[in-house]
Amino acid sequence: MRVAGLDIGSRTIGLVVLDDGDVVHRDLVETTFDPLSQCQKILNGIEVDLLVATGYGRHLAQAHFAHRVITEITAFALGCHRVFPGCRTILDIGGQDTKAISVDDSGRVVEFQMNDRCAAGTGKFLEVMAGAMKLGLEDMARLALGAGGSVKISSMCAVFAESEVTSLIAQGTPLPLIARGLHEAICDRCLSLLRRVGVREEVVFAGGVALNPCLRELLEERLGLPVLVPPEPQLVGAYGAALSALRD
Repeated sequence: MRVAGLDIGSRTIGLVVLDDGDVVHRDLVETTFDPLSQCQKILNGIEVDLLVATGYGRHLAQAHFAHRVITEITAFALGCHRVFPGCRTILDIGGQDTKAISVDDSGRVVEFQMNDRCAAGTGKFLEVMAGAMKLGLEDMARLALGAGGSVKISSMCAVFAESEVTSLIAQGTPLPLIARGLHEAICDRCLSLLRRVGVREEVVFAGGVALNPCLRELLEERLGLPVLVPPEPQLVGAYGAALSALRD
C-alpha cells in the first residue's frame, strides 16, 4: 500500500510518502501566501492510495484532495515514536505555536499542552528577533551558542521584545548576549509547557526550531537529560500522518 502524509504548517509544507511502510519520497516547501498552490506543487506527480493531511491547513487539504485528516498532536506523537521508540515526551516548536506532548509506550497521546495564542517562543518569534538584530537565524543561534553570558529579556511578546532588543542594541549591548538572552527566554517558556505534561525520558525535540543548536543545548542543560532530534525534524508531522494511514 502506498500512502502519503502532508503537514501543512504556517511556514512550511512537508510531504512523506510510504510504500509498504518504507519512506520512498520526502519533500519540503515554503507555505507562502498560497498554501493550496504549494500543496499542488509538492504533490505533482505523486500517486498514492491514501493521503492524510495534518497541520494548520489540513481542512483546506480535506476540502480539495486529502482523504482524511488528523491533528498535529497525533501526527507528531506517531512520527516521533516511530523514529525514537523510547520517546515519552515531545517538544514541537513550529512557526506559530509550541506543543508539549506526553505519549505512552505505544505512541498514544496521554496529555498535551499548546501555546497557540501568540507567537512567543516560536519560529516566527525567532525570525522577528533575528531581523531586529540584522542577522540570519543561523547566525543568531551561532552567536547565542558561543556567548559567555546573557542579558535578561523581560517580554516574550514579539512586539515588545523587538522593541526591547532594539533598545539594548542602542545601549551598546553585545549581540551575543542579546541572542543568548532570547534563547534562554524561549527555553524557559518551553520548560513551563513541558512540566505541565510531565517530563519523562526519552525527550524528543521536533519541528523547524529543533534545528537550532543553542536551544537544544539549553534544553538539555535545564532538563538534565539528553534531548533527541529527528534527522529531519520538519518532516515528523508528515511522517506521522503517513503512518496513521497504515493503521486501518
